[in-house]
Amino acid sequence: MADIQFKVENYLANSFIMIEGKKNANNFYIILKGKVKVAKENPVVAEEPYTILGPGDFFGVVSCMSGHARIETAIALENVSLISVEKDMFGLLIQKNPTVAMKIIRFFSRKLRDFDQAITNLTFKNSIQEDPTHLFNIGEYYVKKKAYNHASYAFQKYLQYCPDGENRDKSLERLKMLKSPFKTPENPQADSMNRIYKDNTMIFSEYEPGYELFIIQSGKVKITKIVNDEVLLAVLKPGDIFGEMAILDNKPRSASAITFGEVSVLAINKSNFESMVQAQPQLATKLIQLLSERIWTAYRQLENLMIRDIQGRIYDTLLIQVEKQKIKILSKQLHNFEFGTRELINMVGLPPEKGDMMMVQLLEDKHIMLENGKIICTDLQELEKSVQFFKKKAAMERKREASKNKII
Repeated sequence: MADIQFKVENYLANSFIMIEGKKNANNFYIILKGKVKVAKENPVVAEEPYTILGPGDFFGVVSCMSGHARIETAIALENVSLISVEKDMFGLLIQKNPTVAMKIIRFFSRKLRDFDQAITNLTFKNSIQEDPTHLFNIGEYYVKKKAYNHASYAFQKYLQYCPDGENRDKSLERLKMLKSPFKTPENPQADSMNRIYKDNTMIFSEYEPGYELFIIQSGKVKITKIVNDEVLLAVLKPGDIFGEMAILDNKPRSASAITFGEVSVLAINKSNFESMVQAQPQLATKLIQLLSERIWTAYRQLENLMIRDIQGRIYDTLLIQVEKQKIKILSKQLHNFEFGTRELINMVGLPPEKGDMMMVQLLEDKHIMLENGKIICTDLQELEKSVQFFKKKAAMERKREASKNKII
């Protein structure tokens, strides 16, 4: 693997290899020899304060493949040798060593699942175990919403995966009412990688076991989740990948996929996934870029939730929108967010009355204004400084509490 094509870098013990917050990160590292400590200034929940890595391990992939600033610091614990992989050389690395890609993909899928679980726990204060028995509740939800094709799909899947479940008879009744009697599930396209779905078709439902990931060839797919009501998580377009989490970590689907217009997809199952990665390095590259972006977004959401001051969370929510677009942050740089105070209140998850009060406070900031109902920041660097202040404040509060608990 330490091929002439890849640069090998050597660091002395106690040297900084990578620094959190550094922008324009275009490479990641694989350890050849020695040990490296990777840590974050303010570790989020669902993460250990630091990790010790050794030969064969990798770090810096998230920032490199997503194009965002470094989210961790890496220090050599002893003299180390590292392979430095530039972003545009990733495809070549996979061709030479496809197991590296699979190792990264599996590690990312576990981390993403942990982050998503932590976000759900912090946001909704509870967590529903993901298992197929909840498919019955999905069916009931869609009956109430008069989305009968989705309801029928969920009841059919409930009976398929929970044939002796406590809601078996109710599901059969509902299907009879929907004029969709239960039939042994058959997928006429099961052996075909190329699938076509009609408009408003459920490709899969949250809580059902997953055996395939999908690459959109044409059309659009909505990714939704029911949290009290149906929440739209994303609208995907040609070239996008979805459903990868289920085939990577053997857990039920965490969200539903519903077509938006007629859709053509390429379906890849567990048995042909690894061979596809080896045969088409661009698939692994695309998938790792996708997972890197999702991990970065989940990490920033968790960072945001750990800021205790609501005003700080509001500033950070604005900064996240800027960072998502990979906009360079400069002094006196103006940015129009293209959304208003109501949308911002929803993003932060505040009740309307509390949100209105916080928006009045936000607009007292001389660098924030409203123009034609849209929020504008007149200096992105000042916005970034405000976020750093609130993050440091939250970190100091946590440290004080931790030291108090030790004394007690």
